[in-house]
Parts: sequence; structure tokens; C-alpha cells
Amino acid sequence: MSRTRTLDTPGNSTGTAPEFLVRPEMLDLVAPPGDRGGMIIGAGPNREPMTASILRPEPTRLVTVGGLYLARQIALRAIAAGAWVHVATGRPAAWRAVEQAAGRTPDGKPAPVFSFRRLAPYDLPRGSEDAPLLIIHDGGAVPQEMFAPRTPWQTTMYVLPYLHPQAGSGTAANAADLILLQRLPLQQAQLAARFWYFEPQRRQQQIQQLTQLSDDSVIALGDMMWRPITLVSGAKEREILGPIRRGD
Repeated sequence: MSRTRTLDTPGNSTGTAPEFLVRPEMLDLVAPPGDRGGMIIGAGPNREPMTASILRPEPTRLVTVGGLYLARQIALRAIAAGAWVHVATGRPAAWRAVEQAAGRTPDGKPAPVFSFRRLAPYDLPRGSEDAPLLIIHDGGAVPQEMFAPRTPWQTTMYVLPYLHPQAGSGTAANAADLILLQRLPLQQAQLAARFWYFEPQRRQQQIQQLTQLSDDSVIALGDMMWRPITLVSGAKEREILGPIRRGD
């Protein structure tokens, strides 16, 4: 496999794209299915692959709750699938492993496919089918809506370390298309049932289930959807991120 990879700069689908060096294993982290934006999240009850359209031709909001591991894994898989990833954070050191895995330009600088941003509004580039844009907002438990997804092929992912009572008061969380929840304490699980869809007939059972998840389990919530998923990590991902875990 070639050690170089060429991508279109977001917002510019014509002309010569920048070239940069990337470790070959980055391209093997995920094998996207036929759906251009489909990303493997984990496995279902029968070990079948579970995918989500995280990169898609419409503005998309994604929320993860419970720690950084899952968010960093999604970032790695997005890069492997061809996305450009911007991380707005006050703790860049926590994301350094992803930056290093993304590779280097021929002159030794970090590959532009992954970049850090301050937690302040800025002009977002436009994503495209060939170069989707993933904005990761790692700004605490009550994020402000600084990077609202407004264009096709742009996804904003909000990384919540835990579920705060005020998290559901803004569009960042309550307008999410997909929510991925790791194990939560009882009070936070009850908050989740207030913010998002839980099956009316199984509400209490699902709250209890959310408090008892193993470290490698998540609940995927969406429009009338509640789906348990077991996270799966490949050897190269474990080399970069360590073992699957909950928390930061």
C-alpha cells in the first residue's frame, strides 16, 4: 500500500489536492461499507457489524457521552474514511495521539487532514463528498453552539464527559441526530431519559441498563431508536489509543 494519500481540501473539489505522508495502518483502521458515510461503530447482539451514517450529504449532529476514547476512535475512523477533522478543544494534549496517527507532510509538519482549533467561532470550510468535514467540539459538559452544522457533508460531534442537567437546554445536545452513551450513574441515566428517546414501556429497564453497561458497550439513541452496541477495536487502534475504556 502506498505511503501517501491525496485528498481534496474541504471547499475545493478541483485542482491539485495537498499530499501528505500517512502511516499505512491508518487506511486499514476501518473498511467503510457501500454507503459513502457509513462508519463501523461496533457490533450488535449477534456480532454483526453496526454502522452509522456519520459523514453524510446533510448537516449532522452527533453527541458522545462518557469519555474521550469513543470520540477519538470516531475521529480516527473518519480520517481513514476520507474526512477532514477539526478538533476545537482546550486540551490538545488529549488528542495528540490522533494527530500523530494522521501523519505528516513531506516537510515534517502535521498533516492538514487533522487540526486543532480554539473554542471560539471561526469560518468553517465547506465539506464535500470527497472530503467531508468533521468538527469535534470538546468543550465540556454544557457546550455552546459554536459550530452548528449548516452545510452538506458537515458533521459536528459534541464530546460530553458526563451528562449535566443543563446539557439538554440547547440545540447542541437536544437536536442531535445520533447519541452514543457509555455507562452513566443513575442520576445521569435519568437525565438521559428526559433529554432523549427511551421506549415508554421499557423506560425504567433501559435506565437501569444504562447504569450497568460494561466499558466496551454503548447505547445508540436516535429517532425512535434504542440500540445496544459493543465497541470493537482493531490492533492498530489499540496501538494508538490503548484498550477500550470509559472516561478520559
